[in-house]
Amino acid sequence: MGEIELIATSTFGLEAVVKRELLNLGYSDLKVENGKVIFKAEEKDIPIANLWLRSADRVLLKMGEFKATSFDELFEKTKALPWEEWITEDGEFTVEGKSIDSQLFSISDSQAIVKKAIVEKMKTKYHREWFEETGAKFTVEVSLLKDIATLTIDTSGPGLHKRGYRLDSVEAPLKETLAAALVQLSYWNKDRLLVDPFCGSGTIAIEAAMIGKNMAPGLYRNFASEEWPRVKKEYWNDARRNAWDVMEDEGKLNIIASDIDHKAIEAARENAENIGLEEDITFIIKDIRNLKLDNDYGVIITNPPYGERLGDKKEIDELYTDLGKLLKPLDTYSIYVLTSHEGFEKLYGKEANRKRKLYNGRIKVDYYQYYGPRPPRD
Repeated sequence: MGEIELIATSTFGLEAVVKRELLNLGYSDLKVENGKVIFKAEEKDIPIANLWLRSADRVLLKMGEFKATSFDELFEKTKALPWEEWITEDGEFTVEGKSIDSQLFSISDSQAIVKKAIVEKMKTKYHREWFEETGAKFTVEVSLLKDIATLTIDTSGPGLHKRGYRLDSVEAPLKETLAAALVQLSYWNKDRLLVDPFCGSGTIAIEAAMIGKNMAPGLYRNFASEEWPRVKKEYWNDARRNAWDVMEDEGKLNIIASDIDHKAIEAARENAENIGLEEDITFIIKDIRNLKLDNDYGVIITNPPYGERLGDKKEIDELYTDLGKLLKPLDTYSIYVLTSHEGFEKLYGKEANRKRKLYNGRIKVDYYQYYGPRPPRD
């Protein structure tokens, strides 16, 4: 079984989180770049990475990387790669592309050249001039950055944020991958109270419950590479069986998901039920101004409304000011707030211990982190 290179892509700012997840999965030969973590693996690791990565966007199979400043160079070097080892004779493959600061700036032309090169390589392998493309799907990407072409095949299919549990959503939803990262960047663990007072469709609470139960985030969905003959069915079966075996069923988590919108709470509860976590999350319909929290050493992780997403600026300013006053007495809590509002700290009334720049979709946001004291040891 030969060594392969995989790329876990991520939203900018979450590379360190994805790296930590890969280290926890046992991968050590890692290389971190903007928006991705490259790691050495084997074919059996394709199912493992897809099932277990919480904050990555996709898992890509790296086919090759080379300098390309002309279409002839792109064609010949692409053709030299071992596409026939992965793409089947009846494989349906498409080519996507992107180009940044490269002489080959035409994305459509680069895609066409790569498609043609792969077809020519397949012709030499299968000795035929035409392919039906009725089999497994393969999505190839040509990424050009400063004249360096990276060729990959997407092993995931739909993005990894598509967990399969969120059937309902409300306005301005938070991606599951980002929600999982927010939890992992906090001091929360399964023995502590977690509260999201602006829970929306419940993504933060559900992702935290999955972490607390050691539930593989990809357990309830399928992946493109499951249809690839090269990735054996036994690898998928073993990875899924192991995921079920290591899930923690004992004990109930203490997670509160609250929102003023009753429709949001209904959607959040249904989403939790879809993945069997409704017993671990308490759902409350309540304005945060009326939410009473009595536990010591709790953790609040929340994604409140932004000015550009919901409501008008005056209402958002008042909400953030009230939020600061309401949470000020909770001096044993660790509090984490994700927002795009650049004046958040002033309105909240306190400077964060740490501020991390992230992206919620296309919106540039900051993750404000207020650290409370560590709970005393029992």
